[in-house]
Amino acid sequence: MIKILLVDDESHIRFILDEILADEGFITIKAANGKEAIAQAKKENPDVVLLDYQLPDMEGPEILKKIKEYNSNIIIIMLTAFGDLKKAVTCMKLGAFDYLTKPFDNDEIVMVINKALKNNKLENEVKQLRKKLEIAEVHKEKMGESRAIKKVLEMVDLVAGNDITVFLEGETGTGKEVIAKLIHQASQRSEKPFVAVDCGAIPESLFESEIFGHEKGAFTGALKTQIGKFEQADNGTLFLDEISNLPMNMQAKLLRVIQSRAITRVGGKKLIPVDIRIIAASNMDIISDVESGNFRSDLFYRLHEFKINLPKLTERKDDIPTLANFFLREFNQDFNKNISGFAPDTMTSMMKYNWPGNIRELRNLVKRAVLLAQGDLIFPKHILFIHLNKTKTGDFEEKNSFDDISIQALKNRIKVIQNAIEKANGNKSKAASNLGITRNQLYRLLNRAEKLGI
Repeated sequence: MIKILLVDDESHIRFILDEILADEGFITIKAANGKEAIAQAKKENPDVVLLDYQLPDMEGPEILKKIKEYNSNIIIIMLTAFGDLKKAVTCMKLGAFDYLTKPFDNDEIVMVINKALKNNKLENEVKQLRKKLEIAEVHKEKMGESRAIKKVLEMVDLVAGNDITVFLEGETGTGKEVIAKLIHQASQRSEKPFVAVDCGAIPESLFESEIFGHEKGAFTGALKTQIGKFEQADNGTLFLDEISNLPMNMQAKLLRVIQSRAITRVGGKKLIPVDIRIIAASNMDIISDVESGNFRSDLFYRLHEFKINLPKLTERKDDIPTLANFFLREFNQDFNKNISGFAPDTMTSMMKYNWPGNIRELRNLVKRAVLLAQGDLIFPKHILFIHLNKTKTGDFEEKNSFDDISIQALKNRIKVIQNAIEKANGNKSKAASNLGITRNQLYRLLNRAEKLGI
């Protein structure tokens, strides 16, 4: 229902306007002065304000500015005395949609309001379309143009405008949080919070407090009331990453909140309504967890209203140059460098690599390379690939690509490591971290070079 705020210090005018608009099915709120009008605008968030220019405590332009500062989308139509055209024009310049002169015609009031509502709807649709187009261009630059990623982006566009719950499934590093943010940015909730929760990173004993919040004194150490993630995301989007790590007892509580759209803080009794859109994600096949009894089937079906599978980087290798150059520009800025690109043989190596860490690994590799490169291009000596080889026991061990390369190539890489140690002022742990390898790997590689007399 359309809500209209009537602002006039004359009660009979408020009464007449109320009668006219009520007959048209509008909901009306009334205010007799400027302060009351501003307070009602903030409290009720009306669609339209009919605002008298001359009020006892302040004039129309001042009230108009304050309401527009609070919410620029509120339509304001001025009410002026006959002949005050100059005043009306002033208000139009400040953002009023139109003006009506007293005494006004009943049909004219309804016509102007309907025209304003229609115009506002079209403007919002244009804004949404423009925003989606801008976001689409960013997607294209950042994510690439392979068939696999285009399919994902098509599904993002399809689902973003609805409040349907989305489930993202893909390996670690495939960009699940990036896609979740894209859905949020292209939705009607884009101006509201996006709150991300890594379900695998919160200790089970603290999970309920982190998600739902707690009241002061709820437990030892609860010195003040804490707002949980659900309340932080109110009117926005809550992204539950690695949902398969959610403890079983918390799965039941999450299901109850999704069904009731209300939470209760730890130690509290009051039900607090929340209006959020949920996006969940997992890096593994969650169906196997459901079948084994480790994940509730009723929660699974609640979260799987719309599923998007994210491809591995090896399934979208055409996007590697786009992604690599995007990260190159990012880290050029971070490290105050001006590297223009990748040498041909560098990009060839990157296209041949299997990328077990997906986009995250590519980003880290480019970051290291930009940090180490001194000239205009990134050469093979600046990049370090880390392979994950499966052992007979089924565990994974890290194996750096130094193990299967020529002596000359090993020399080049040792130079990279030595430069990193020098930049870290001799701190080998920091150098290893900057290179994206473990401290043990760094020592193992240095020892191998020493044995070979390099």
